[in-house]
Amino acid sequence: METTRPDLRSLDEPALEALAVAMGEPRFRGRQLFKWVHEKGATSFEAMTDLPAAFRERLAEAAHLGTLAEVRRQQATDRTIKSLFRLPSGRHVEAVLIPDFDDEHQAKRLTVCVSSQVGCAMACSFCATGLMGFQENLTAGQIAEQVHAMDRIAKDTFGKGVTNVVYMGMGEPMQNYRAVADSLDLLCDGLGLSPKRITVSTVGLARRIRQFADDQAEGTVRPAGLAISLHAPTDAQRSAIMPVNRSEKTDLKALGQAVRHYYAVTGRPVTYEYCLFAGVNDTPADADNLARIASWAPCKVNLIMYNPVEGTDFRSSDEATLDAFIAELVKRRVRVTVRRSRGQDIDAACGQLAVAEGEA
Repeated sequence: METTRPDLRSLDEPALEALAVAMGEPRFRGRQLFKWVHEKGATSFEAMTDLPAAFRERLAEAAHLGTLAEVRRQQATDRTIKSLFRLPSGRHVEAVLIPDFDDEHQAKRLTVCVSSQVGCAMACSFCATGLMGFQENLTAGQIAEQVHAMDRIAKDTFGKGVTNVVYMGMGEPMQNYRAVADSLDLLCDGLGLSPKRITVSTVGLARRIRQFADDQAEGTVRPAGLAISLHAPTDAQRSAIMPVNRSEKTDLKALGQAVRHYYAVTGRPVTYEYCLFAGVNDTPADADNLARIASWAPCKVNLIMYNPVEGTDFRSSDEATLDAFIAELVKRRVRVTVRRSRGQDIDAACGQLAVAEGEA
């Protein structure tokens, strides 16, 4: 793995300007570099045709241009696309391109689900990535490069680029906080994405949620959205399937305090991600408890029809149970959306492809 030379993909525009000056070049060369790396997604120094050849040669010696190697791609019948990338370490990471279509079957929104880690330390019992354990943090550049790679695929496949990004792939983004925060800058300044079209998900690391709010208020982190992987509405239920909830620093009481702080500081609502598991968290009483959580701060609840994972005993709730659950939430004036499973025929849930490739 490259350890000595800086990876240009993880450097923002001021850092690239400083690098150019340090190499005896005018500052504007750094701005040119930024355009090539973060706007155009260049995959080689040779592609940077408006940079002097001698400068490119010295750049190749002084720095490197980290590029993820795509080793496998799958497309589902619903046109969801999943790519598996090899990192310099030899480990694998996934990104998923999820298209939404209008009535004329044209892609109106193209969302990339990116990974922030290889594997995950959270060990949620229903998650394929949790089966892998934690293996590696990604750099800001490696996170952003997933979006660039999927942006190229989106343009080739659907005729338009990526419109939205969600940090809901492999890993716990808040455990790789600095790289995630830096990657937000690279995506907003490079691809021109609005932070309103980017969402960072967490299993509920209360301290990091507070930091995310405070950093946004101070202007040191882009004001991306916050999603919380909730999946159970009581401490007993949540602790049974999500080990993170077993600490008083990250249980529902701590999470509630962090959510209230987030809204008080940012003024933005949160999203709760809630997978419906048959016989686990899908009763009217569960809906009532979920509505209590929804009262912490303005929010929406995104109900997810579970994408089955081999090696777990969890099953998705049926349509009748889903309808009854929604009715209970609506009755309590909770804003609800439903996300259907996407890409089931290509193992598109987080971590499934990497596990299939032997990464577990």
